[in-house]
Amino acid sequence: MRSISKSLALPMGLLAALGIFSHHADGQNYQKKLQNRLALVNTEVTHGPFTANWNSLANYRVPDWFRDAKFGIFIHWGVYSVPAFGNEWYPRNMYLQGTPAFRHQVETYGPQSKFGYKDFIPMFKAQKFDPDAWADLFHRAGARYVVPVAEHCDGFPMYNSDFTNWDAAKMGPKRDVIGELEKSVRDHGMYFGVSSHRAEHWWWYDGGMTFDSDVKNAKYSGLYGPAKPTTLPAEKSTKYPNPNHLERWLPPDHAFLNDWLARSTELVDKYHPDLMYFDWWIWQPAFRPYLKQMAAYYYDRAASWNKGVVLTYKDEAFPANTAVLDIERGRLDTLRLLPWQTDTSVSIKSWGYVRNDNYKDAKSLVDELIDVVSKNGNLLLNVGPESDGTIPPEVRTVLLQMGQWLAVNGEAIYGTRPWKLYGEGPTTVVTGTFNDNASKSFTAQDIRYTTKGKALYAIALDWPANGKIEMQTLWSGTPYLSGKIQSIHLLGTKQALHWEQGPDALTIQLPPQKPNEIAYVFKIQPQDADTNPSASQNQF
Repeated sequence: MRSISKSLALPMGLLAALGIFSHHADGQNYQKKLQNRLALVNTEVTHGPFTANWNSLANYRVPDWFRDAKFGIFIHWGVYSVPAFGNEWYPRNMYLQGTPAFRHQVETYGPQSKFGYKDFIPMFKAQKFDPDAWADLFHRAGARYVVPVAEHCDGFPMYNSDFTNWDAAKMGPKRDVIGELEKSVRDHGMYFGVSSHRAEHWWWYDGGMTFDSDVKNAKYSGLYGPAKPTTLPAEKSTKYPNPNHLERWLPPDHAFLNDWLARSTELVDKYHPDLMYFDWWIWQPAFRPYLKQMAAYYYDRAASWNKGVVLTYKDEAFPANTAVLDIERGRLDTLRLLPWQTDTSVSIKSWGYVRNDNYKDAKSLVDELIDVVSKNGNLLLNVGPESDGTIPPEVRTVLLQMGQWLAVNGEAIYGTRPWKLYGEGPTTVVTGTFNDNASKSFTAQDIRYTTKGKALYAIALDWPANGKIEMQTLWSGTPYLSGKIQSIHLLGTKQALHWEQGPDALTIQLPPQKPNEIAYVFKIQPQDADTNPSASQNQF
């Protein structure tokens, strides 16, 4: 990394002069912890197999566990689940004058000078939080990894942090939520990750600096600081910004960036995450040297643990070959050679719990999982628990229905790899972020392909009214099959299928009864499947 090593070695007096301790009540203690943490990072990156430059980080390889897992659970849970209004951006929007959240806050709780976001913390008791019950539900849903938000943009970590007194272990529930979840998730045989949205905290509470609010009170700067302006008009700063207009964003200073690096690497060492997810604002150019430092440290630590890890990014924050691309609430319209991930939510209005939210159904989410997997991606599906730790019943129902489908059809998902073509059919998928509700419903003509070992899986995304499935890609003269078909089996049934590979399509006559009400998996075996000794070779 050499581009940031000098800032990591700054003397404590200079760091203090930069203002790095201005938002921390325990100034000298924080100063010492930060100095030690940054020194540790610098030493590790200097001597580890990865260094903080893109050429070195390009040696990263996505681990097989992630490529095999396909389906994970995301969790947005924090103090914002107490007001449960609007969305998880409530702690920001409640300080932006003229917004519905601002009006709701004043009408329900009083002026922000008397009742601010900090006053929700004692109400966040998590009295029904049961990490084992959560892990059991996610396991039954078919998830193979779980990624809770360790710190959202509100600046209230859900773990026991060395760098703030404002966290869930010391206030509110007074529990290390992330530590408890890690144990339960791993005990259930799943991989464990953490998510950090700390980057956006630089400007998160800036609205509170424009009028009489508790954000201005230095007593609470450990939660609210830095609260720097974005330079955007308030009505625009509540929306997801366009990364092509970086000049409109006030860059964070070195004090904030050093704190970000310290907290991020703290998560690495405390919880040994298999996956780390960073939210979108890390593409701000000021983060770039710190991102390289963070990635090198994470990869170096993982190498010392002899484990493969995943670091995700959004937009163009990382070069494509140094980490894993994540597309928020969106998809790709084609197969991507590098593994990727989409994250979306069971809930539609908010990532965190809010009252009167709407929810997606299991069919649409299984269809999305299938489409994403066929294109070499993973689905990270979010849930937002209520403030007491209850998973909303609508969410439980959807997760269990997905688990039931995966229990029968999971062999076409888990451990698979993309085929030569991701699929066929008339329905187009809108590519890019925030398009998860823009795509049309799939039809019986929409087929998605995956492959594993000797088998090709053809997944029909609806049941045809005429009782037969036609796969035009698999016609008798297709160049995509290297061998002849021996058998076709519909997962979830025991009936033999009649099929014919004609000059226009492979036509499969379906049984009279559907095996389920979601998607339908046809396992296609090559003619020499029983004699080929190589289980790992893709015959098709």
